[in-house]
Amino acid sequence: MKIENKIVVVTGASSGIGAAMAKAMSQSGAAQVVLLARNEDGLRKVAKEIEANGGKAHVYPVDLSDSAAVENMSQHIFNEVGVPDILINNAGSGRWKFLQNTGPEEISQMMALPYFTAAWITQLFLPEMIRRNTGHIVNISSVASRLAWPGATAYIAACRAMRGFSDALRADLYGTRIGVTHYESGPVDSPYWQNNPGSRERVPGIARLLVPVLTEAQVARGVVKGVSRNKHFIVVPMMLRVVYVLHRVFPWLVQWLMTRTGYRSAS
Repeated sequence: MKIENKIVVVTGASSGIGAAMAKAMSQSGAAQVVLLARNEDGLRKVAKEIEANGGKAHVYPVDLSDSAAVENMSQHIFNEVGVPDILINNAGSGRWKFLQNTGPEEISQMMALPYFTAAWITQLFLPEMIRRNTGHIVNISSVASRLAWPGATAYIAACRAMRGFSDALRADLYGTRIGVTHYESGPVDSPYWQNNPGSRERVPGIARLLVPVLTEAQVARGVVKGVSRNKHFIVVPMMLRVVYVLHRVFPWLVQWLMTRTGYRSAS
């Protein structure tokens, strides 16, 4: 889908990857960018940067884990901005922990962000996309959509849910002009690590050795390319694609390496 003159909604847009994608969409010609997250100050800062570069941004502070708040927010967007052409589901958080160290509330929260939120907001905007027979949905995830390692059980489960959501939604929309892109990457240099202490140390050694760390700008460029080219999947960096090929050919070997070089302590 062409990004020029489109309305783009980005969740989790107050900082990090979400903010970078919002700015990249504006720089790629989006007519209006709608920014969603809880942190109003962060959203306003991103909006100011977009507008300083000639773009137009709208700020909607909202708790994306609250389905009623999400529904109310969607009506404001319809009434005040219009029907989104592109939806980027990026909201998500959660520390990497062993299951026995993760409480029920934290497990629920990690599934709510990203999966429940992505499903709720997509369900709200999708009918108008279907009516117009045009649109594009991007679901942001990570290598955890396909690979597993010790000490990140709930996080990995939530990423698998996002992969399943992307595949199932694409099947639902077969025969329409609505695209679905699932984005997977290796580690990204972003505030995620500071917001989730202890997670960086749990990146398996083999991944640290083979897969380079991406910048937020690299992620944003990949998403722009994926939308513009109507890609079903985006996997970055290139080395991660190599790992995936190895996983298809030698699944036992890759899983052994991820487990063997992963974090060992369950305390």
